[in-house]
Amino acid sequence: MARPLSVAIVGAGMGGLATAAALRRVGIDVMVYEQASQFARIGAGIQIGCNAMKVLRALGLEQRMREQSFYPRSWNNRDWKSGDIKFDMIFGESAEEKFGAPYLLAHRGDLHAALASVVPDEFVRLNHKLVGLDEASDGVRLTFADGTSAVADAVVGADGVHSAVRDILFNTAPVKFTGRIAYRTTYPAALLGEKIDDCTKWWGEDRHIVIYYVKPDRSEVYLVTSQPEPNFRIESWSAKGDVRELRASFEGFHPQVGQVLAACPDVHKWAIMDRDALDRWADGKVTLLGDACHPMTPYMAQGAAMAIEDAAVLSRCLDGVDRDGAADAFRRFEATRKERTTRVQETSRANIWLKQRTDTSWVYGYDAWSAPLAA
Repeated sequence: MARPLSVAIVGAGMGGLATAAALRRVGIDVMVYEQASQFARIGAGIQIGCNAMKVLRALGLEQRMREQSFYPRSWNNRDWKSGDIKFDMIFGESAEEKFGAPYLLAHRGDLHAALASVVPDEFVRLNHKLVGLDEASDGVRLTFADGTSAVADAVVGADGVHSAVRDILFNTAPVKFTGRIAYRTTYPAALLGEKIDDCTKWWGEDRHIVIYYVKPDRSEVYLVTSQPEPNFRIESWSAKGDVRELRASFEGFHPQVGQVLAACPDVHKWAIMDRDALDRWADGKVTLLGDACHPMTPYMAQGAAMAIEDAAVLSRCLDGVDRDGAADAFRRFEATRKERTTRVQETSRANIWLKQRTDTSWVYGYDAWSAPLAA
């Protein structure tokens, strides 16, 4: 009896853990290598679209995410000053019935912990920073900064926008600063004093702010902004921002925005970067996935969703494949996913998603488990 295909996954973020869970589901041996020494619960929200929820459902995580996340009535888009509604994208039960899964608003740490729960600890190696990839007679050899190495039949680079796998494989174009920065934080909703809308994007003339609850009992609120600041270039999830500067930059916005910012105790700040799409994602028995090959600006809330979709499609392409078939499976994966991820990437970059009445079915109606695979 032939031994199962072995796949090394570089990166234990949303895409890496989803890939590990999806590949294990079809009997593939996996090992996940992560450079961090531990998983950190970062104060950030995440929107889990109906398309991503279909993948999470098959991984056995739907009930857990329903119990831990907020189920919004809608994603409301309103004018920054008057509060006039531009487009109210109704979610809740009607969207769940239409698209086949719920739309949930969660704490990013809760989604990551859920994905980690379906990948046993013995299949995750922390403190493993990748520094080299080489073809070997028995597969692909991975070399790490601590001097250790490992061999697998195939490798998936799910290591994000600063992917080491991508930089080893290809001459990558440098990351581009968009000239915009974002503030973000979560904090106890009790500080607000009174209830706010479920989920609102307040569209200003050259900036916006998105505010939503991330807990089913409305006990925690999240905000994230985008605004011009051409001289700030720190791209870090942990860099602190000045909440007074944040409040000043949204002076004059609707009173509900003022209420949320007045109650906000502190914020993080990071530069919004962008990269061009890669011409190709794979080189032999190594492929990229998620932000490593199609990084997304945050304006559609689909970055993690695309990586989670990738995981499901990749598992279908590798199902039943032996070590000699991995390169062909990776080419099939890219051919299946590239048109969709490019469309989402370009739509998000334009930052007009839901600003007016929008056909969302092509995004939320997609099912990664049944979408046709490329020939």
